[in-house]
Amino acid sequence: MRRLLSVLVVTLLASRAGAEPDRQARAALGRAIFFDRALSEPAGTSCASCHDPARAFSGDNGSGAGVPAGSRRGQLARRSTPSLLYLKFVPPFRFVGEPEKHALDQEPYGGFFWDGRANTIAELTQQPLLNPREMNNRDLAQIARKLRRARYAPAFLREFPEASRDDGQAVAALGIAVEEFLTSPQMAPFSSKYDDFAAGKATLSVAEARGLALFRDRKRGNCVRCHTLSSHPPSVERSLFTDFGYEVVGAPRNRHLPRGFRQPDDRGLCERTDTNVPSNETQWCASFRTPSLRNVALRPSFMHNGAFTSLRDVIVFYATRATDPRRWYRQALYDDTPVPYRGLIDTVSVPYNRKPGDPPAFTDAEIDDLVAFLQTLTDRRLPERP
Repeated sequence: MRRLLSVLVVTLLASRAGAEPDRQARAALGRAIFFDRALSEPAGTSCASCHDPARAFSGDNGSGAGVPAGSRRGQLARRSTPSLLYLKFVPPFRFVGEPEKHALDQEPYGGFFWDGRANTIAELTQQPLLNPREMNNRDLAQIARKLRRARYAPAFLREFPEASRDDGQAVAALGIAVEEFLTSPQMAPFSSKYDDFAAGKATLSVAEARGLALFRDRKRGNCVRCHTLSSHPPSVERSLFTDFGYEVVGAPRNRHLPRGFRQPDDRGLCERTDTNVPSNETQWCASFRTPSLRNVALRPSFMHNGAFTSLRDVIVFYATRATDPRRWYRQALYDDTPVPYRGLIDTVSVPYNRKPGDPPAFTDAEIDDLVAFLQTLTDRRLPERP
């Protein structure tokens, strides 16, 4: 199904290549689709229900469980909701490294979702619609019927006439329209205090400046190893606070899930079924893509499984995972990572190279400084809910 949808997107784009699309019109359609609560089954859940503008287009659809509630009562999504801001900068999934080296010496990079399983935003938008734990549509035909009945249907069918005749083309057109919205300038505002600081238009407070210094310090927290930024000279578009790479962090079990509710084992990147990750290779199992930290202070939950609901707790976890593991893992070390892959968890890099009983990577005061700095990554201007 996923490959069919990708082919349809490419076909639809090629069929209209001769005519320059009205990008503003498509973005307006994509916005209408994104906020349409009639597209779930049963109705009531839109893309924006989980990707809330007030939460920097992340959220949990009111579940309070770290992962979002689906359209059906009692259903929870498998993973937490990443922010959709700045998606236009995410590259397609691939392995990178020196081409003459063996594939195992190369590293995964890019792609959408926590496991990089979608290569385009158009493909990304379609998967939640068909996921029974999320928007729960039965098939393409059910989605297409809803699109043709929507209040924006006349404009949608004018822009994508193929959608009136073919269900697959209709869903492919949905993806193209939503992609136009998600890659529009408003979805990458670069309006944070940090952006003003990088442009020489603002000054960080003492605490924020200390937090930035700690963030950059490779001998302490080593945050910049994965959450990269450009410093010399400061660059806005090169400071997305992610390297688009993959890490086996060993997040603890999500204690916010309802009693008796158990998420299935999550194998992360090695659940991919395409040829990019051979099925017999386990090196990247339980790996998840590093998210951007822009607007991180607005998110209701953190880590791929939604284990944390406090930004401060996330930093404390990184600072003490190695020095005080019992604080985080109750049943067994790395209790939410499938047993066969626990040996892949990073215990070598800073700050994971400490031993139980060692001082943590940061003091409480330094953690407060880091939180203060991360709050400077919050945009002042965010797209609003219509």
